Amino acid sequence: MGYVDGYVLPVPKKNLKAYRRLAQQAARLWREHGALAYKECVGDDLTTKMGVPFPKQAKAKTGETVIFAYILFKSRAHRDRVNTKVMKDPRIHAMCDPKDMPFDYTRMTYGGFKVFVDF
Repeated sequence: MGYVDGYVLPVPKKNLKAYRRLAQQAARLWREHGALAYKECVGDDLTTKMGVPFPKQAKAKTGETVIFAYILFKSRAHRDRVNTKVMKDPRIHAMCDPKDMPFDYTRMTYGGFKVFVDF
């Protein structure tokens, strides 16, 4: 059925251009190492009366928006192999200097998910 790594993170709107450059580099890296798909989505319609709105859940501050992102893999084992290759790639370390990130990485939520419905 597949496996997905999912991310939700608040990003200052003023940093979206820098964040997009970083996401594009990451997408190329994950795809190069075998990920099936890599998507980064910026909040557009985040005011909802149903459930908990993403900005509230992500504790977005004034001037921030929310990014919803996911990477698709064949299986958890495939995800683990791809992520191991990515983490060994020196380019990821060059991209992820905590002092030069366009967002506060400590506020990112992340998890691995088995695909439950695929229609």
